Amino acid sequence: MRRAIFRFVALFCAPVAFLSAQFAFAQTAKIKIGFSIEAMNGERWQTDLNSFETRAKELGAEVISADAKGDDDRQLQQVQDMIKSGIKALVLLPHDTTKAIRIVEAAKAANVKVISYDRMVLNSDVDLYITFDRSAIGQMQAESLLKQAPKGNYAILAGSPQDGGAKSLRNAQMKVLQPAIDRGDVKVISDSYINDWLPSEAYMSTLKAIEFSKGNIAAIVASNDGLAGGAIQALRENNLAGKVAVSGQDADLAAIICIAQGTQTMTVYKPVTQQALKAAEEAVRLAQGMKPDTNSFTNNGKKEVPSILLKPIAVTKGNIKSTVVKDGFQKLQSINQALSPEQQIK
Repeated sequence: MRRAIFRFVALFCAPVAFLSAQFAFAQTAKIKIGFSIEAMNGERWQTDLNSFETRAKELGAEVISADAKGDDDRQLQQVQDMIKSGIKALVLLPHDTTKAIRIVEAAKAANVKVISYDRMVLNSDVDLYITFDRSAIGQMQAESLLKQAPKGNYAILAGSPQDGGAKSLRNAQMKVLQPAIDRGDVKVISDSYINDWLPSEAYMSTLKAIEFSKGNIAAIVASNDGLAGGAIQALRENNLAGKVAVSGQDADLAAIICIAQGTQTMTVYKPVTQQALKAAEEAVRLAQGMKPDTNSFTNNGKKEVPSILLKPIAVTKGNIKSTVVKDGFQKLQSINQALSPEQQIK
């Protein structure tokens, strides 16, 4: 009799125990979040990814990341693999902001929430957009150059034509420059979009501008530090480095060194750690079915996307120490190692 009762309990209690174990696993399983990066070029995106992963892990989430190396089809395939692995939210830094609609559609079909990171995926149903205010960035760049070079020939090095954000930057730059152009104080002698933000193409475009103007250039509106670096190399080869005002963006170490040396006028520092931390926090919130904490809306051609717009900071030779060094974004020792004694930041 006892043996029969034992078999009865074992038979019917085992499934209950199994279900309980499944339930416990569901409660303790980590939320999976995907971070798709269009191309891990330069130091910027690696900094973002490191900060993002650290914060997500603190919040109990698992991060699956991938580098598409500038290939739209590869980025789509990588995200499809992330979806199969069970991600609940996707942070997407798109290569082509138009073609990336395929990625968003694939994610949404699987009920995966999508955050468009730094660049807006156009005409798509993204759930959230996190970026730095591009209008403010373009304005800072143009204003800094006009302050140093109020008159003369200007060359414009805009970003990738596949990046909608590059166009927004250029529009903001031109809005500031246009009154000086209308007065005849500024003449735009070269205006180029640079494929994939390649410094090598910026270098070639600058060489052409130097040749066309016979070296008579007052300023180069470079939309990021990579483009600025390409331009400065061309200027160096023609003994013009330090004589031409050059803008930038991202506060890369090489750019900060150039600013200290006097060959680059300014860069725009975006506290990317702040952006990455916020993206990790919002990805977890969205994955848990919560609403994002936003401060704006951005029209992407399809909808008014809830947005988080962060404030950028203009960096010049006078505030390197109080901005990027103070925040720990760049180290004073690393900067000074590349400088002559008279150039070093004290």
